[in-house]
Amino acid sequence: MPTDQPTPRRILVTGVGANPGFGLTRSLTRLGHKVIAADANPLAPGFLLPSVVPRVIPLATDPDYPTAMAKLCRDLAVEAVVAGIENDLPPLVDMLPQLDADGVRLWLPDAESVRACIDKALFHQVLTEHGIATPCTWRPEAIDHVPDGTELVVKPRRGHGAQNVHFVDQRDHARVLCELVPAPVVQERVYGSEFTADCLVARTGRASVILRRRNLVKAGLAAVSTTFDDLAVRDLVVKTLGAVRARGICCVQGFISHDGAVTITELNVRIAGGFPLTEAAGADLVGQMVNGLFGLPVDHDRLTYRTGVFLTNYVETLAVGDAAELELTAAVKGEPS
Repeated sequence: MPTDQPTPRRILVTGVGANPGFGLTRSLTRLGHKVIAADANPLAPGFLLPSVVPRVIPLATDPDYPTAMAKLCRDLAVEAVVAGIENDLPPLVDMLPQLDADGVRLWLPDAESVRACIDKALFHQVLTEHGIATPCTWRPEAIDHVPDGTELVVKPRRGHGAQNVHFVDQRDHARVLCELVPAPVVQERVYGSEFTADCLVARTGRASVILRRRNLVKAGLAAVSTTFDDLAVRDLVVKTLGAVRARGICCVQGFISHDGAVTITELNVRIAGGFPLTEAAGADLVGQMVNGLFGLPVDHDRLTYRTGVFLTNYVETLAVGDAAELELTAAVKGEPS
């Protein structure tokens, strides 16, 4: 259910080499917006999408990132920036005053909220303080406090995309992995039906939530998913959004156990990789995100959806060609005519 005749905008999307940024770029261009597709990888697949302006940017950890991003926004008359990957969030939050002064819009929660969502140990602390069910979490120095026989997950404390995630059933194995995984946390492993909630939280605090079951997950991505509704899940997702003071586009993940108990595992301050299912089910997610991004009211009536709609993903070859040619096209320089 697309937004009717949106005002064309010039929007920079980061992380177009991964599913969320790639999908968001494609959706924005279909709505008629001009997208500056940005990524640190000169061969990012999002650079190959029709009508985008591809640009290579520094890694978010690079000291030159703020300067390069500010210059890119000025040179290409960017009206708004949307992060498609978590790594870009901390420097973008720090850049908010500068970008705002240049007339570039971002729609993010406050810095403390962003940090609570990126940092898995802090996220556990916030949810626990609000009485929201979430997996038990230990830092490496507290691993001796893990109860015997607990199945565990070792993962980076600030990781994303299911990278460096390991499942073990012995505390000693987790201890070894903590020496190998960068800045790790250890969490209790939970089982059940996995879900993602695509969320859009207006500046008023009102949230729209679209629920998707992750029926088949491969490498952290939902290969098969189906829309559903469940009042208990919806209520806990909304409570989670309130606990971290979420605003704008985000996604919440969790599990529903066999007895119906709901556990929240994470909240990402970005669009989810599987959001095309949400749009296929009738929710104008990207269109309403753009409205909110530019200070217009979010029409929550256009964020309703049909249950029982499915999506399947598979890996295909997008393109083959001359790497040097693509890298030259995506180099940071003036916009081509």
